Amino acid sequence: MAVDKLTPNDSRFQHRYAEIGGHRWHYLDAAPPGGGQTKGTVVLVHGWPDLSLAWRYQIPMLLSLGLRCIAIDCMGYGETGTSPDLNDFTFKTHADAIAGIARAIGAPRIILGGHDWGGMVVYRTAQWHPQLVSHVFSVATPYMGVLSGEFVGVEALVRGPLPQFGYQLQLGSAEQVVEGVVQGEGRLRKFLSGVYGGKARSGRLVLAPETGVDLRVIEEDEVGMTPLLDREELDYYVAQFGKAGLNGPCNWYRTRRANWEDDNRMPAESREGVKQPTLFIQALHDAILVPAMSKGMEERIPNLTRGEVRAGHWALWQTPQETNDVIKGWFEGVVFGGKSKM
Repeated sequence: MAVDKLTPNDSRFQHRYAEIGGHRWHYLDAAPPGGGQTKGTVVLVHGWPDLSLAWRYQIPMLLSLGLRCIAIDCMGYGETGTSPDLNDFTFKTHADAIAGIARAIGAPRIILGGHDWGGMVVYRTAQWHPQLVSHVFSVATPYMGVLSGEFVGVEALVRGPLPQFGYQLQLGSAEQVVEGVVQGEGRLRKFLSGVYGGKARSGRLVLAPETGVDLRVIEEDEVGMTPLLDREELDYYVAQFGKAGLNGPCNWYRTRRANWEDDNRMPAESREGVKQPTLFIQALHDAILVPAMSKGMEERIPNLTRGEVRAGHWALWQTPQETNDVIKGWFEGVVFGGKSKM
């Protein structure tokens, strides 16, 4: 049976905006059918390179549980637009934006869900705004502690424990090599199709963890249709990314020092970890956020529930039913059932 999902023009959500920190933040707002009282509000945060529609398979399931869903476009994406200031791309900025959206919609408590960079955003939001956030779930992204002490750049991570982060050096380069090449509708379509699993005619990988985007593919090759989006969805993604290009999305890879500076200003009681009940779903075949990276999360998240799906990085779309089943079980047992973990 096909999993229910939102379409780009679905009547089940409304496009809404909130002015926060001098920027207009865009989000999708979906309420449970029937107009009755909701059981809670879930704020969903996408990763790179993605959009609020990343959660198209999950929102119908969450609505069926009686939850209101808010899915944001992060800074640099879609209708939120972009900024020349790297501080507008930090976890703290997004935590404050989420708190501002919660105030705007009258939600005194929220549940947070994130994927990829969005996973890091929801962990940090729970730490910066502990009174606002009641529960947290992250798909693919393990918790990483606050960046305290001496600053450690991405280069050191690549030389040391995380060689698969080599792509971040390319995406975050000062020369802006990726956004300089991936411009225009045709190249954006090839880039997005390839990052989402479409195959290049030459057989070369569009994105390799250790080296980044093969720009020769974007310039010279043909890339087949991604198996994870249909034609309408890919058209929508290409149009949204065409609004501001890839500079904003790539800026997320230029914020490590800014995030380190923010982390060093975090209140001491929040720096220890995430106190809220948390679900982490490991994508077992993720080549970048590999299972070993989640070792020891319980030390920083005492109320941690673990789940897993046999998917690559795009678990939200690749295994939507399995991913939804894990999320739904956690909501029923922990969020609604009152358990601290399962």
